Amino acid sequence: MPIWKKNLVVCWFGMFATGIGMSQIAPVLPLYIRHLGVGQEAAVAQLSGIAFGSTFILSAIFSPIWGSVADKFGRKPMLLRASLGMAIVIGCMGFAPNVTVLIGLRLLQGVITGYSTACTTLIATQTDQEHAGWALGTLSTANIAGSLLGPLIGGFLSEHFGLQNVFFMTGALMMVSFFTTLFFVKESFQRTDKKVRHAKEIWHQIPEKSLTVTLFVTAFILTIALYSVEPIVTVFMGHLTNSSHLALLSGLAFSASGLANILAAPRLGKLSDRIGAHKVMVITLFTAGLLFIPQAFVTAPWQLIVLRFLFGLTAGGLMPSVNIMIRKITPTALTGRVFGFSMSAMYLGVFGGSVFGGQIAAWLSIRAVFFVTAALLLVNGLWVYCRVYRQIAAQPSRAQHIG
Repeated sequence: MPIWKKNLVVCWFGMFATGIGMSQIAPVLPLYIRHLGVGQEAAVAQLSGIAFGSTFILSAIFSPIWGSVADKFGRKPMLLRASLGMAIVIGCMGFAPNVTVLIGLRLLQGVITGYSTACTTLIATQTDQEHAGWALGTLSTANIAGSLLGPLIGGFLSEHFGLQNVFFMTGALMMVSFFTTLFFVKESFQRTDKKVRHAKEIWHQIPEKSLTVTLFVTAFILTIALYSVEPIVTVFMGHLTNSSHLALLSGLAFSASGLANILAAPRLGKLSDRIGAHKVMVITLFTAGLLFIPQAFVTAPWQLIVLRFLFGLTAGGLMPSVNIMIRKITPTALTGRVFGFSMSAMYLGVFGGSVFGGQIAAWLSIRAVFFVTAALLLVNGLWVYCRVYRQIAAQPSRAQHIG
């Protein structure tokens, strides 16, 4: 078996565990903050938002920094640093004596992130052109699925094993990821860039600047679409049913897109290898946008779950396409840094999507969240069609290079 395939298996598990570690706290936070002595509901909600969102904001800031370090010293050291650091920090959250310490640990978790960036860079640089789409498609399922399934897993663990054990179990999972990375990931790293130090210099060395920005924006919009329903799904489910299993149905609706992503992304990544990533990106953006519209008209929980699943199938083609194109247009020496910025866009999308969905629901209505998200995806699809698809289609030689 090629080295990149062995590394892909280990990185998939590590990124899945990282996604869980970043998001499993969402349903647990309000309960844990109340457990730490905060009694007022308004204070619990406010502190929960700060504790959850701060991690992703700092992750967005530090992801390019760790990407730069990975380009200088290798990707495997970054994998070991991030997995061990998250294992320790998340485990320590179970011992937090008060909310201040908990928020401090969440901030530290955001600072030490970088596992996903290093994994993506490692696989992108090791995999041959023929299999790049399939490999990056498979890898992209891990972080997205972990992030979307994390709240469901966190809720299940807290209900059956207790609040503190959620952190201990997740920390143990990250420790397993650390040891599998230590013993099984192989990297022969040779630093090729010793002069580029500043962001301005890095930007000058990127050959396809406009396309790179388009890809970053697409990653941001996709993640907003994935997470825009998070703050409203439970309330929306309450409007659709009087079932006593409201929490379970809400978890299924939110996680359905993650499950679909696991199924679709490797196949759509392979399709990108065959027909071109730019074609898959345009088709899936428009399809994903259109699938959001009927979600606003559902009258039963199963309808929402099915539509979320279908959306996940189409969304599964977007991140592989984005990663494939970034890999093709970025010089090898800058791969880690550029993937770091792409991951920053996704982290900002997680935070922005959660805030965005709640604000739209508050100002307009819950069903308006689906319409506005659909509009974002469709406008982004039109932009990608004009700025990427048409330009590549008009230059066949360019299509072979970056499509």
